[in-house]
Amino acid sequence: MEHKIQLYNTLTRSKEVFEPLVPGKVGLYVCGPTVYGPAHLGHARPAITFDLLFRYFQHIGYKVRYVRNITDVGHLVADADDGEDKIAQKARLEELEPMEVVQIYTNEFHKAMEMLNVLPPSIEPRASGHIIEQIEEVRKILAAGYAYESQGSVYFDVEKFAKDHSYGKLSGRKIEDLISNTRDLDGQHEKRSGLDFALWKKAQPEHIMRWPSPWSDGFPGWHLECTAMSTKYLGEVFDIHGGGMDLTFPHHEAEIAQARAAHGKDAVRYWMHNNMITLNGQKMGKSLGNAISLSQFLSGDHPLLEQAYSAMTIRFFMLQSHYRSTLDFSNEALQAAEKGLERLMKAVEKIDSLPVSASSTVNVAELRANCYAAMDDDLNSPIAIAHLFEGVRMINAITDGKEQISASDKEELKQLFCTFVFDILGLKAEQAAPGGQSETLKEVVDLLLKLRLEAKQNKDWGTSDRIRNELTALGFEIKDTKDGFTWELKK
Repeated sequence: MEHKIQLYNTLTRSKEVFEPLVPGKVGLYVCGPTVYGPAHLGHARPAITFDLLFRYFQHIGYKVRYVRNITDVGHLVADADDGEDKIAQKARLEELEPMEVVQIYTNEFHKAMEMLNVLPPSIEPRASGHIIEQIEEVRKILAAGYAYESQGSVYFDVEKFAKDHSYGKLSGRKIEDLISNTRDLDGQHEKRSGLDFALWKKAQPEHIMRWPSPWSDGFPGWHLECTAMSTKYLGEVFDIHGGGMDLTFPHHEAEIAQARAAHGKDAVRYWMHNNMITLNGQKMGKSLGNAISLSQFLSGDHPLLEQAYSAMTIRFFMLQSHYRSTLDFSNEALQAAEKGLERLMKAVEKIDSLPVSASSTVNVAELRANCYAAMDDDLNSPIAIAHLFEGVRMINAITDGKEQISASDKEELKQLFCTFVFDILGLKAEQAAPGGQSETLKEVVDLLLKLRLEAKQNKDWGTSDRIRNELTALGFEIKDTKDGFTWELKK
């Protein structure tokens, strides 16, 4: 099947047919976390969004080099150019080495990603491991005349760059408005303009994280890191750059300017941004104090949570909303996602036991085409999931004898569900309870129902009815089929 994928390009504000720079290969760069605190729901959304893109590209035959960075230096508190590094601040408060903080929260992030079934990227570079590359980028920007040194720091000259190139084209901001809205702030005496941003900062005596450079002992600016790392691993021009829409300005706007200044060309062909997660209409994030960590979601230990939610419920909750849509958190929405996921997984389990007929009264080929059309339309996972639930109704109707399916269509249906549910959407069956209790429960119920079948064959109706009635009273729903039985535990 040939796929013409349409992706929404933030730069052009339109959907465009995706054409890779090199046929059959995709270069993808995504801004990863700043590892100074526990992984939270805001980390999960871009991770799941671009995991979906990564999975789908690979499924349709592309070879993908997926680079997702770790920011472990240079990201200052309040995203400023002056003040304390977020990681250094955490290290001071917790009386740890900065790289201890980095390792603790990087490990936690990786654990959270594994639980959410997010595939690891092809390359996961750290900012602190690419200081040489960042210094080289600064040299190039200085040589091009779009940066200046001031008291040991180096700043990007935004107004000078804007005279020769378009600045603000990603975020839609006009340089004239930015200039008129900019005022002198305390601590910005080194800059020619409040619009300018740091490429390299001279470290103050108390600053722990520092490296030697031609300008001073210091550290790189936050925006510079992604330009240096994406260039190193994907080249001066690559296919897709992704991240949260909150990074559009100033972070990604700065990246566009830096790349153009250093290399004389635009680095990114398609810019993709996932929308925010909100809580009661307000952005959810650590800086606002309303972030819920992923570990709190899994344990239910937070005053805003009515219960614990599994990692797959969280993933399914996010996939039910288009990545460019705002996703508002509520217990009701998560609980609905939990029930929907349970229905979907139970339907997958039923496929093998579906009775086959000589011909089909269901259209599996159309269902397949609809699922792929949704994914080709800017990764429209909620529409793809809606089509899968049409398949769930199909499966239940066949189970109940209201529809028929041929052996070949049954095989195609199984392949379709396994491909979309597990390979593309990245969902997986929840882990069994400790000690394998859920698997043991399945075996016990199957045994009882097999004994009931034997009782019916022996016309022992009393035993047969008693087993069914006792299981029904415990919450099990049992359906007799021509090939035996099916059952599920109702909550």
